[in-house]
Amino acid sequence: MVRPVAVLTGPPGSGKSTVGVALAERLGLTVLDTDALVEHRAGTSITDIFVDQGEASFRALEKAAVADALAEHPGVVSLGGGAVLDPDTQELLAGHRVVFLDVSLRYAARRSGFDQGRPLLALNPRGQWLQLMADRRPIYERLAWLRVNTDEREVADIVAEIAAAIESDANQRSQDG
Repeated sequence: MVRPVAVLTGPPGSGKSTVGVALAERLGLTVLDTDALVEHRAGTSITDIFVDQGEASFRALEKAAVADALAEHPGVVSLGGGAVLDPDTQELLAGHRVVFLDVSLRYAARRSGFDQGRPLLALNPRGQWLQLMADRRPIYERLAWLRVNTDEREVADIVAEIAAAIESDANQRSQDG
């Protein structure tokens, strides 16, 4: 059975895409960003999917992309921030090394600028982000195998922490059986 080595999740601006690329490079693997997979399959941007087809259509495409990535990708998978909202996706994530990249509003805003085609943050981005986190944080925390705070940290340090946890877990799993 093919399984990702790590699955990154967290809110917009937490560093999922950047950390995913760097972690995959460090581990000698490839990264699969499910948002990019959705855009590739749909032949259009996520923003255009939201505008032209609505959020429900995007979430259905996202759910399928995540299921395929979890079943087929042996490297690092970076999920869109809202992918964890789907109960079926939550079930699929059970048993995976889900890494919750946690970030404060201050650093999320600095990193993402709260623009760049983020449909759920289009109006009042700071207020929207805070509400989004109030809704999603319990899910991120419940699903997390590892929580990593990304505030005031270099990508290399975040990657080193995740890589060390993966190595420790792999060693423990090999000892257990």
